[in-house]
Amino acid sequence: MINNSKGVSLYLTLMTMSILIALALGISVILFNQLKMTRMVGYSVMAFYASNTGVERTLFEISQGAAIGGHFEETLENGSSFSADIIGPSADCSAPNYCIKSIGTYKDTKRAIRLSR
Repeated sequence: MINNSKGVSLYLTLMTMSILIALALGISVILFNQLKMTRMVGYSVMAFYASNTGVERTLFEISQGAAIGGHFEETLENGSSFSADIIGPSADCSAPNYCIKSIGTYKDTKRAIRLSR
């Protein structure tokens, strides 16, 4: 009787290790994508708050006499920034008085708020 089973355990070990490495790499790719997405959510919140700050600043400027067509930009202490505009009634603004459009930016993430009055 000839024994042809030599090397079978080595083959099974290599196949098992290959499957485990493939699973580990697949799971690590999924985890890295989830971490990136979680970080971007935090950036999105910071951009939204910067946009909100732009709206508040524009409302303050309007109360001080700023006219339609005014434009305000500022970089905040936390590294975020906003760009806000006062838009008069037009196709872009269906409000009777004016609209405020503010875009907040934080680390390449942008969020916008539009306010109609």
